[in-house]
Formats: sequence, C-alpha cells, structure tokens
Amino acid sequence: MNTTIVIYGSSTGTCEALAEKIASKLGCSALNVQELSADVVAANSNLILGTSTWGAGELQDDWYDGLKILQNSDLSHKTIALFGCGDCASYGDTFVGGMGQLYNGIKDSGAKFVGSVDTDGYDFDDSEAVVDGKFVGLPLDDINEDDKTDTRIETWLSAITPEL
Repeated sequence: MNTTIVIYGSSTGTCEALAEKIASKLGCSALNVQELSADVVAANSNLILGTSTWGAGELQDDWYDGLKILQNSDLSHKTIALFGCGDCASYGDTFVGGMGQLYNGIKDSGAKFVGSVDTDGYDFDDSEAVVDGKFVGLPLDDINEDDKTDTRIETWLSAITPEL
C-alpha cells in the first residue's frame, strides 16, 4: 500500500472520531485539515478526505482553506476517497452536501477517485454528493444511523483498500 493519510474537518468531534476509526483500520494517521499543508499532500499517494456538513449542505468551516491547498497542489497522481458526515433526518434535503462540495472542488484535478457508494439503504431526499446515481464517497449518519456506521465503514474499506 502506498502512503495514505486521512484528513478531516470536524466541528463537534463526530467527523474526527470517524476519521480516527478509518485511519486506525487502514494503519495510517488522521490529520485535522487545519494542519494540512502542500508538503503533506505531496508526501502521500492516497488521500482519504472527510468532512461534516453544515448549514444548507456546506463544507465544515476548516475545509475552505484546506480545499485551496488541495486545489493548488498536483493531485494528478493521487488516489482520493471521500467520506462525509450528515444528518439524514433533520437535513434530508442536503444530506452530506459537504462531501459533494469537497468533490466538486477537486473533481477536475486529475486525481483518481475511489469509493463511490450506492444510495440504496440511505433515507434522504437530496444530496449534492450524489453523482450518476451514487454517492461520491461514504456517507455516514452517526446521529440517526449509528448502528450502521461500523458495517458501512468496513464494507467501504474493503472496497477501496485494493485501490490504495
């Protein structure tokens, strides 16, 4: 496996805890996006990017600067997987929209994206993170569907690990 890092933005700690869980299972480090630099991007072949969703489907606040770093980096030889935290019950019309915004900000970077997830089994109305009928990464609702989180992470990791 090439060098991999999990980078997350978290305001309440939920996305941080999920990022640490994913990093632990992959045997790599988790880094708060506030600490992201061009050197970190350059040093890792695989970037697992996670964000929570706020407001009307927006990125977690710290990701706005992090996204600029990614956009100014050469991602053409990188493999990227995304995960997003959301609340499908209270915000079903913008579920994991932050993950969609993160994807939209770097989708034309030349990076290889892995880890899209079928929408079956998710209860939501709309999401910017759905492209061509699939989520662009792993959607997690650790508020309303915490009983599904571990299985969803395991299934997703088994799908993306061969690509890393």
